[in-house]
Amino acid sequence: MIRRLFIVMMLVVFSGQWSVVSGQQEKTRLLLILDCSNSMWDHWQSNAKIKVTQQVLLSFLDSIAKQHDVDVALRVFGHLNKEQFGTRLEVPFGNDNIYRLQSKIKTLVPQGGCTAAAALTDALSDFPATGSSRNLILIITDGMDDCEAEICDVARQVQLSGVVVQTFVLCIGGNISAHASCAGSVFSVPHEEGFSKTLYDIFRLSGHKAKVLLNMVDDRGDLYETEHPVAFYDHRTGVIRHSTIYSVDSRLQPDTLLMDPLVTYDMTVFTHPPLRREALQFSVDKVNPIDITVSEGTLKVCYNGQRPQWTVPNVDVIVRRAGGGERVAAQEMGETGQYLAGRYDVEVQTLPVTTLRGVEVRGQAATELSVPMPGMLILSKPKGITTGAIFRLTDGRVEFATDLNPSTAGERLLLQPGEYELVLHPQNATSYNKVQTRRFVIESSQTTKIQF
Repeated sequence: MIRRLFIVMMLVVFSGQWSVVSGQQEKTRLLLILDCSNSMWDHWQSNAKIKVTQQVLLSFLDSIAKQHDVDVALRVFGHLNKEQFGTRLEVPFGNDNIYRLQSKIKTLVPQGGCTAAAALTDALSDFPATGSSRNLILIITDGMDDCEAEICDVARQVQLSGVVVQTFVLCIGGNISAHASCAGSVFSVPHEEGFSKTLYDIFRLSGHKAKVLLNMVDDRGDLYETEHPVAFYDHRTGVIRHSTIYSVDSRLQPDTLLMDPLVTYDMTVFTHPPLRREALQFSVDKVNPIDITVSEGTLKVCYNGQRPQWTVPNVDVIVRRAGGGERVAAQEMGETGQYLAGRYDVEVQTLPVTTLRGVEVRGQAATELSVPMPGMLILSKPKGITTGAIFRLTDGRVEFATDLNPSTAGERLLLQPGEYELVLHPQNATSYNKVQTRRFVIESSQTTKIQF
């Protein structure tokens, strides 16, 4: 039930981010964020960095002018005032705006400092709220060493917004700062002759998807047929990018996923415990296999012993990693759960808790455990409000079993077989000699009565 609820939630939340094969080409909106800080006047190879950038962008815009499925906008920072760190959307998204873009680019004059964080923050409002599109940001800069440190936090918020699919940073002059990798996927351009090619490569790849084949097999090498949720996260930001359900079709062929080739992914398959793969990169030129071996077995916990006349409820069973304490999953008594091969600590929520340590689950095998059928304690307390607790005695030590309910005159408790001690403390007692104790034994499927 928990897994089914998780699947529904994941698909509802992230279905808008998942790309499918469609006959209709999705519109791409590309927001150029251009660095016009003072350092853009620095000489590169043939000219100032800003002059080289202007020439490359003018040529690039000419080449995409007739692509009606592409919209481009321009935001600039560092160009407004020598004394201020400003940013402004100079040319918004719109049809047939290439001439406006080129005209504005020709007139840009670097004047200020670096305000990339502010530009990236404001960029979210630059994309139209209507219409289906794939929104991309491309920051062109000569380095962000003098930028605000909050660029990393801002970039993460941009990804979390769901508005922008991906942010790219094109660093000209080969000056890649520590902050650049926080802002987006970084492309270094150390030489002028590589500027145009890198820009076109980013744009070309941004319109393509990589085919990914999730190939899951069991420890015998057979195709794994059990369905599991799968999530892909941005390796850089940790933000969820895609989610789906691993499955195979009627011909026992795994499904093919379509992924962004410019994103480095971390993947989680929600087995028990989850399987993870990190730093996955996919190419558009081939089918990218992700080979995963899933060695799973089953685990079931049942009561052992004769059924009593009274009803025995199915308690929860919590499964943890052996020795580590990390919770892996929870199931009910009598329920069969699937787990990766390995060792686990199993906590059965009886009174007191029954812990089975180092339980081994083997691949392609069933592991069945049992705990004794409980016995029943029928307790009649003294008159008046009384607090108390029950402890199990084992090898001269006491183990806490449960507190008593001070607001009731009688209780019925299901306890595991063993020797116990009952401790009662009247509310109005002022000395320890008023505390009453009673030892008793619980036998499996039997009833024990205690009356004060």
